[in-house]
Amino acid sequence: MWIRSTMAYRTSFALTTVGNFAMTALDFVAILLMFSRVDALGGWSLPEVAFLYGLSGVSFGLADLAVGSMERLGRRVRDGTLDTLLVRPVPVLAQVAADRFALRRLGRVTQGLLVLGYALVVVDVDWTAAKLLLMPVMLLGGAGIFCAVFLAAAAFQFVAQDASEVANAFTYGGTTLLQYPPAVFALDLVRGVTFVVPLAFVNWLPAGYVLGRPYPLDLPGWVAFTTPLVAAACCGLAGLAWRAGLRSYRSTGS
Repeated sequence: MWIRSTMAYRTSFALTTVGNFAMTALDFVAILLMFSRVDALGGWSLPEVAFLYGLSGVSFGLADLAVGSMERLGRRVRDGTLDTLLVRPVPVLAQVAADRFALRRLGRVTQGLLVLGYALVVVDVDWTAAKLLLMPVMLLGGAGIFCAVFLAAAAFQFVAQDASEVANAFTYGGTTLLQYPPAVFALDLVRGVTFVVPLAFVNWLPAGYVLGRPYPLDLPGWVAFTTPLVAAACCGLAGLAWRAGLRSYRSTGS
């Protein structure tokens, strides 16, 4: 329904998609400006940072396209409109994810793919079968991890009700964090995004294996291949949190 509504105004859709593309492209422009003054960032060259950027951008873009609308859940909880979703014979999670589905978010995915394509052309990698296999695993597994973060943040809004900005710190803030090499951050932050909110499995760990870069925490090499397992575990835990939040919902009380 939302896609049909969007495509009813094709010029508007095209302009908003281009605008979405341009806004996200400014992040990479900032990186290009940095490298106009330095040769490396934390020991990583521009093609390597572009590789991180592309992986993070595509993974987050896919998750944002699929479940990004869940950040509006807090508003529905506050005004009681979530009640209308509860009485329909469709899973509430699917309805919330599809609420005001924004096809314009394809602009973010497209921009991430272009940067990733550029990185793959210019980066110096000794490609092996394992590294080639890791590429789609990184993108899909990373998208799964970001979906879990979106879902967990939505579950938290059943309690906080007005916590969309807190959620954005882990979603939009998380993808911005992953655009830069882990070597530029403090070890405590690296530990946090590895063992607490495992965003490092989106690109830092697998990309380090592909590029032959050491990880600050000195983890074994096989950890780079655990992104699907981490994504599955995160989605499972986020699903439990969602069910608990939905069961605790008591409408507005009015």
